[in-house]
Amino acid sequence: MHRLPQGPEEIGNSDVPPGPFFCRGPVHNARWIGHWNSHMTSPLTLCSATARCVLLPDRGGSVAGLWLGDWRVLQAPQSGAPASGLDTASYPLVPYSNRIGLGLLEWHGMRQQLAPLFAPEPHTIHGVGWSKAWQVVLQSETEAILCYAHPGDAGWPFVFEVHQHFVLSANALSLTMTVRNTDTVSAPFGLGWHPYFPKDAATRIEFQATGRWDMGPDQLPTTHRPHAGLQTDCAQLQVDHCFSGWSGPAQLHYPGHRIAVTSDLQHLVVFTHPGRDTIAVEPVSHANNALQLAGACAQTPESLGLRVVAPGAQTSAYMRITFEEQI
Repeated sequence: MHRLPQGPEEIGNSDVPPGPFFCRGPVHNARWIGHWNSHMTSPLTLCSATARCVLLPDRGGSVAGLWLGDWRVLQAPQSGAPASGLDTASYPLVPYSNRIGLGLLEWHGMRQQLAPLFAPEPHTIHGVGWSKAWQVVLQSETEAILCYAHPGDAGWPFVFEVHQHFVLSANALSLTMTVRNTDTVSAPFGLGWHPYFPKDAATRIEFQATGRWDMGPDQLPTTHRPHAGLQTDCAQLQVDHCFSGWSGPAQLHYPGHRIAVTSDLQHLVVFTHPGRDTIAVEPVSHANNALQLAGACAQTPESLGLRVVAPGAQTSAYMRITFEEQI
């Protein structure tokens, strides 16, 4: 069993393959399958006593599916092979979540038009992580670490490295995402995940919040209002909003099953409508369009949840999805 280095000073003496980003924490019964530049295009499967999770490293470091026995916990929004991370059951949101209005990035005097991600969406959306191939640094029967090194490009100008650590147990999938700023300047970062859960006529959602951003016809936030969260059936629910002051858990109730989503992130985006058989429940660090919104509302980006990360520094977030049968 390889031992993970516990800090940068140990990398040179470790039996772990070297790379530009080191990963922390013990991973038991693990095996190294390659190094930073190795590519794995086939799905990676984690198995516990009762649960199974399939990862797609080359599709944005995403989750193809998560099952408790034969019951689907995470469900892709459409059937068929995913063309990108957006088509999967869950994908990472990095280095920002949701939209940047018309793709215009303004930061400390810099003004850059970000490359559009897909037509006909006029805004850039959900960061760049979902559109990139990630490398498998480590895997075991129940754990995996995926990494991606962003060189800075037309989609996001700042250089960074990110890893996701997946841990599957009998009744939970835990994810930790850590981003390191490897650029020479401080940069804004947002983190989160975009999991889709199954929805049927009997599904019910419950969570508490303190506020909600109204959305304009351009799908950008307008006004922040007090809001207590949702406690409602999902069949006729139409929602595409970012809720603030979320402290978890967000619970989904089904006949015979229950799912709970917890995180250290304090915003929650919820998206569904009556024509969909999925509901997205997305823990995120910041309000939608936070950089532009900060200027419009005379607030700091940090007050809206964005994290300003100095060169060489890092920031992390976690999400835990627990699932259980109910009699």
